[in-house]
Amino acid sequence: MSKKKTKKSYLLLRFVIITIALLGTVLFTPQVRNYLEKWTGIDLSFADLGELNYDDPDSIVLPLAQLTPTERKAQLQAIATSGEGLEKSRARYLLAHDLIEEYQGGLALRFLENLEEEYPLLTPYILLKRGRAYELTNNNTEAKTIWLQVITNYPNSPIEAEALYLLSKKSPEYGEQLQSKYPDHPLTHEVIREKLKENPDNLDLLLFLIKYDPDGKDGASIRERLEKEYTSELTPQQWEIIADGYWSTFDYEKASLAYRKAPSNSRNIYRIARGFHLRNKTTEAKSAYQYLIKTFPDAEELRLGLKHLASLVSAREALPYLDQLIAKFPEDTPQILLIKANLLESLNSHTSAAQARQIILDNYATSEVASQYRWGVAQKLAQKGDILYAWKWAQPITVNTPNSDLAPEAAFWIGKWATMAKRPQDAKIAFEYVLTNHAQSYYAWRSAQMLGWNVGTFSEIKTLNPQIKKPQLNFKLPAGSELFQELYRLGLHEDSYRLFEGETGNKEALTVNEQFTDAYLKINQGDYFRGISLIWDLSNRVTPEEIQQWKELRKKPEYWLLLFPFPYEKEVIKWSNQRQLNPLLVIALMRQESRFRADIKSSAGALGLMQIMPDTGKWIAEKTNIKNYSLVNPDHNINFGTWYLNYTHELYKNNSLFAIASYNAGPGNVDQWIKKYPVQNPDEFIEKIPFGETKKYVEIVLGNYWNYLRIYNPEISQKLEQYGNTNFSY
Repeated sequence: MSKKKTKKSYLLLRFVIITIALLGTVLFTPQVRNYLEKWTGIDLSFADLGELNYDDPDSIVLPLAQLTPTERKAQLQAIATSGEGLEKSRARYLLAHDLIEEYQGGLALRFLENLEEEYPLLTPYILLKRGRAYELTNNNTEAKTIWLQVITNYPNSPIEAEALYLLSKKSPEYGEQLQSKYPDHPLTHEVIREKLKENPDNLDLLLFLIKYDPDGKDGASIRERLEKEYTSELTPQQWEIIADGYWSTFDYEKASLAYRKAPSNSRNIYRIARGFHLRNKTTEAKSAYQYLIKTFPDAEELRLGLKHLASLVSAREALPYLDQLIAKFPEDTPQILLIKANLLESLNSHTSAAQARQIILDNYATSEVASQYRWGVAQKLAQKGDILYAWKWAQPITVNTPNSDLAPEAAFWIGKWATMAKRPQDAKIAFEYVLTNHAQSYYAWRSAQMLGWNVGTFSEIKTLNPQIKKPQLNFKLPAGSELFQELYRLGLHEDSYRLFEGETGNKEALTVNEQFTDAYLKINQGDYFRGISLIWDLSNRVTPEEIQQWKELRKKPEYWLLLFPFPYEKEVIKWSNQRQLNPLLVIALMRQESRFRADIKSSAGALGLMQIMPDTGKWIAEKTNIKNYSLVNPDHNINFGTWYLNYTHELYKNNSLFAIASYNAGPGNVDQWIKKYPVQNPDEFIEKIPFGETKKYVEIVLGNYWNYLRIYNPEISQKLEQYGNTNFSY
């Protein structure tokens, strides 16, 4: 479309929207939108309506809330002048908001005048905005009066925190009140950070920040500074705060060292042991586990402590620990029996081992442990070539534990074995079972490929260029007050985020719906790392009610869109096209490497979105003749990451299995595996990868690729609808 035609079309569009507002009778329904798109030639999805979220489909203001202030100004003015009811009030509030952002307080006051009478739901925010507008006109007395009125009318609420923050700009004593009453509020953390700029050595402020905002952008640097500069001044309770921060960010060895100086309780002792265990400090881990067992014999942490200790000692030493586990935690009996059976086998107690396994099959047939045992047997039988007997052992997994992670793996291999046995109908049933019941799994991609779908084989993924289209979102967030929901509908993300954080900040644990809402808001703020983690963590809920709520969320398209977001889309597509890489493969690998945190640094020193080691970055810079770069700059990092991913593909003739494995484990290891394992059967090759981390990495990255394909590619999404899967709207 030419620039002249584009300008003309937008003028037509503006006229149409204003006309709709003036008439007040025509609704901006999907049908009307389709008509306008055809008439004007403009895509009214506004390109980024993948982020449109509201639950009032008849509103003419809410779609405008997604535009920039300049783009929406004329339409909002028309509605604010000649509209009526809620739409008029919404338009007036948004105009006032935009004017305040432009420091035009006097004009904003005109739109805010008596607005609370017409828009009672937003009264506290209307007052907050009015005070700010007066402040911009240098009428500080009136501004203070209004904000004090908010404090009087909304005590002990997040609204009060907003007013205290605004007042603190002129009177620091209000900042003290904010800090005292609302330590979890995001605005409180802003106040503390401002104080630290003036007094960077204030220990109390540093401790406050890592206690109440441990995952903040400066949390890691503050913890390290406290350890280096204030060691002798810290109390055990303060060391616990530092340790908790390290633990929550997966820095387990530092957490273990910090917990040693924290109060001696069962949780902290267990974390000392587990932290050392995860960092392969075996001697220290064993000592801490043994201390836990001796000092806290009735603690809940013994459940994991005994199990982990048993994995660190000889088989004969481990057996008494396992018996102790069964006695203390009988509900864990099937899992412990399986561990015990394997140890007995290693001690040549074959009869006792067989008896333990039979107890699992007889008494705990529907347990995850029984499926694990069945799958182990099935794999051994398949390796010996007895695929029909392997099939027989694997089949019950899909029936007894259909929600298990093993179910799609077992079903896929049943399909493979059926294919090998020349039973195509049985193979088709198995592959379709995976697509129907486990559409999000890595094995769904493998099943789709086996059924002939255009999803790319291991050798085709790299150069596949699938259509990418962002699905639209149109849903109401499942938690939060009605005031929060209205701010959210208006597209006022900063205000709605702070309000929700204030509403939930004092709770010890969030509900499933609250945690999902919190995750969405964090992702919408660009905090993909924490947002994705919060959604993933929902799978760990234990009560039947919570599990059911989580399952209901999984049926909704927004759940998967938030779990697999597509940030840095322009950079990914730009560099993918330049390297002739499938952009969905790039975003899939990036999600696994960093969860889209641009400044992340691994314990090994890898940096940025695609986790480039500094030495590798230097080598790539020399190869590409790039002089100045930063591995925490998203564009630079994606440039280097796609170059290296393309390089690993070139090493292995565009085989994405080997290229991805090489990205994780290095070409040297992959070269050895290729010589040793059956490359002609990629599924068997993956099963034989000797590095557990790399095997899991390959499956996760390719599973991510499949999820991005099924979400962002309309063709695959529509095919999956045939199997009762999530319907994404484009």
